[in-house]
This record gives sequence, structure tokens and C-alpha cells, in this order.
Amino acid sequence: MENGLPQQKQGGAPLSLLATSNAHGEDSPYFDGWKEYDANPYHATKNPSGIIQMGLAENQLSFDLLESWLLEHRKASICAEEGVTSFKEIALYQDYHGLPDCRKAIAMFMEEVGGRKVKFEGDRVVLTAGATAAHEVLTFCLADRGEAFLVPTPYYPGFDRDLKWRTGVELIPVHCSSSNDFQITVPALEAAYQNAMAQNIRVKGLLITNPSNPLGTTVDASTLRRLLAFVSEKSIHLVCDEIYSGSVFSSPKFTSIAEILATEKTSQSGLVHIIYSLSKDLGLPGFRVGVIYSYNDIVVTAARRMSSFSLVSSQTQHLLASMLSDTEFVRKYLVENSRRLRKRHEMFVSGLRVAGINCLKSKAGLFCWVDLRDLLESPSQEGEIRLWNIILKKIGLNVSPGSSCHCSEPGWFRFCFANMTDGIVQESLNRILFFMQNKRSNQRSGYQKKLLHQDGAKEILHSNGKMSLVEDDGLSMNVNSSGCSRLDESTRSNLPRQDVNHGVY
Repeated sequence: MENGLPQQKQGGAPLSLLATSNAHGEDSPYFDGWKEYDANPYHATKNPSGIIQMGLAENQLSFDLLESWLLEHRKASICAEEGVTSFKEIALYQDYHGLPDCRKAIAMFMEEVGGRKVKFEGDRVVLTAGATAAHEVLTFCLADRGEAFLVPTPYYPGFDRDLKWRTGVELIPVHCSSSNDFQITVPALEAAYQNAMAQNIRVKGLLITNPSNPLGTTVDASTLRRLLAFVSEKSIHLVCDEIYSGSVFSSPKFTSIAEILATEKTSQSGLVHIIYSLSKDLGLPGFRVGVIYSYNDIVVTAARRMSSFSLVSSQTQHLLASMLSDTEFVRKYLVENSRRLRKRHEMFVSGLRVAGINCLKSKAGLFCWVDLRDLLESPSQEGEIRLWNIILKKIGLNVSPGSSCHCSEPGWFRFCFANMTDGIVQESLNRILFFMQNKRSNQRSGYQKKLLHQDGAKEILHSNGKMSLVEDDGLSMNVNSSGCSRLDESTRSNLPRQDVNHGVY
């Protein structure tokens, strides 16, 4: 490796341009934060000062429901004694179209997620190894190298890798504004489309996430109709990523593009394609189950052929066919999972509110879109990354800065809250609360004596007579002479008793 890049040659033989390019999209704070976390992960007893992973949109809130079902339906697993009679049948080669029972069961699950307002056909379900593969396969089907998709911002940082790296397709941001809660508007779409045309870039489609990652908002029916009219007018495709559609926890409920097609009876349905997955709503990212559901017969055929490079294991399909066919279980799971997400969301948002931090109002997903614009030293991407580094390395939280989501307004961050226990959520809130209390305390200090040390740190004499040593970044948390961060009485009163030990954090 040279400068973090693979060498063009090893042993004298040149490698491909793909293997040695930087087009993978992983040179981003989104991925850098993961590396920092991997090097110093939080653990309540083994590493209590480590970094808490809040950059992972993973649902760990309802595993007990899945585990209970597995214990009651052992025959669904070919690894259990009750299911071993199916072992040989499942272990042998299967049709790369996927097990018919599994495709039918996933179609039924998608119907339940949508409130049984629309029917999905098992024959249109194309299975892939996760939503990442589904997106790439669909991109290969819809566009050629050098062509582009419009993508409203902010959007999932992984799209820059998933859609662009191997396909050579471009993503053109459609900049949305906090002035209308980042809603997608036709004028913004038109501006991005015309900008692409001016650069001689052919736009082949519009990609939206509904519910939105990272916003946690949903697209209402009237907006979906306007988007459908826009793509119809331009003769481009509409790709709807609906992988969080079963993770809506407050009203109004989710509206799928499939519901619009069913009620509109449009002749342009062949332009519409849905991406789905079991990674978020069912909390099974390790199972690697992605779905392409297209209303275009040619796309279905082509995608199914390409899916042979990213198959879902037959063992996984066999298990899911049984689980998702259990309608009683599915309905109970969706209701209870929604309730738990709502409770966790309320816990996290109310904790931020205590710290004086606001979020965009949301009702879906596994994260919050947090407004930290008031904490920026400068309203710029550089100011945002500086704050992100403080959050990551000083507060010890790995979060996703808005710039990694192509947000045009610096100071917004995505915080994930469903991939951890209540205790770890409270630990993260304690850290945030202490940071904010300390920042306000410094601003209120009537008298401070600052001596610049040779190492770039400042010694601060506060009006209460305490000394603290902080790095000269203007936002660091203070550490008193004993080496322990302390909470003042007003902060302590907002914390659960088990989290306060004589004021020492």
C-alpha cells in the first residue's frame, strides 16, 4: 500500500483500474468514523471510555420476538433436529430465481408492511444478497456508465459506493432545504435535471428513500404523485428505496409507491422499481436478503439473471419462507417493533431536548437528524468536520456528519439509536448532556484566567476557583484536577440516580 492506496503492480503484474481506483466512495467521514470505533469500541466494563457506535442503522430492539418464534418453530431450521429431514433438499443446487415459497412469503410480508393496501406478486420479487446488491443490480439494469440518477439530499452515504463504484453511474444531488424540513420539491428536481443536461449528462432516473435515511421522514401521497408525474414527463425511471417502510412508529402511516400505482392506474408503471430488504424492519442484516420489485418485465428478467452473482443462501430462504408465512406472527411483530421504536425514539429525543438540542421531527427509521448548527465555529463544511471530530474523539460518539450525506447545510448530523441497549443510549445522552453543560458553563464564566501552554492546551481558572486543562479548540470538555469530569447540580438532577456517583461522570 502507498498513501493508503493499492499499488498498480504487485509482483510485476498490473491490476485493473477498478481494483486500484478511489471510486469506491469510502473516503468519507462516514467510513472514517467506523474505523475509529473499531479501534476503540465502547464496553460498559472493559472499555467504558470507548467510542459508542451511533453510526450504525441497525435494529436490535426486537430480537427476542424472532428468537421466541425460532424456539417454537424448530422445523423451520434445517440445523435443528426437527428440520433435518429437509437438509438434503435445501443443501443441493436451487433455481437462482429463489425458492418460490420464499419469494411468495416476502411478497406477503411487503403487503403486511404496507397495511395490506396493495398486492405484491411473488413472481416479480428478485432476491439479492442484501439491499446493497439490489441497488447495484438495478443500477446495471437501468443505466450505463456515465449516465446519472438524481438523488434528493441528504441521502445515505453508502449510495456513493453502492451505486457508483462498479457501475460507473453518477449521482446528482437534488439539494433540499431545512426551510421546508428537507421535503422534495419539483423545482429542486427540475434545477438538478437542467444542470445535468447543461453538462451533457444523461439522467436515467430519480432515486428516493421513503422513509428517508437519514431524515426519518416519509414522503406523502401527493408528493409521490408529483414525483411520478416528473419521471413520466422526463421519461426516466423512479427507484423507491423502501427498506424502512416497516419501521414507521407514528402517524401518518407510510405510503408506498405501489399504493399510488394501484390507485392511479397509470400507464407508466414500467418506470417504477422498488428496493426492499429484511435488514432494517426485521433486524436481519446478517442474513443478507435484498429485494428488487419492478413493474417492468424486462427489468425483472435481467435483474434475475444478474442476481446469480449475489444469491441468498437456500438455508436462509427456507427459514424465512416459514417465518414470513406466519401471518399472525408477522402482524404482532410489526406492531410491537413499531411500539419499541417509538419508545426508544422518544427516550433519545427527550434526552437531547434536556441538553438543549433539537432534531428534525421524524416518525420512521432507526435514527434522528440532529441540528447542531449552533455549535459550529464557522457555518461551513470545515466547521462541521471540526465539530464531528470533537464528537467522535472527545465525546466518544461515532455519528454521521451531514456532509457525508451531501447535505448542503452544515451542522446536521445523523445519530442512530436502535443498535444498542437502553443503558448505552443513556450513556450517550449523559456524555452529550455533560458536553453541553460544560460548554454553557464556560460561556457563563464571569472570570477566566487563561495561560497558553506549550502543548497547545489552556489552563482555565473558573469563577468557582476550580482549574481545568483543556485543548485549545473552544469546544472541548473540561477535566478537573482529579482527572474526572464532574457534573454540576443542575445537570445531575436530570440524570437517573444509577448514573450519578457523587457527581463523577
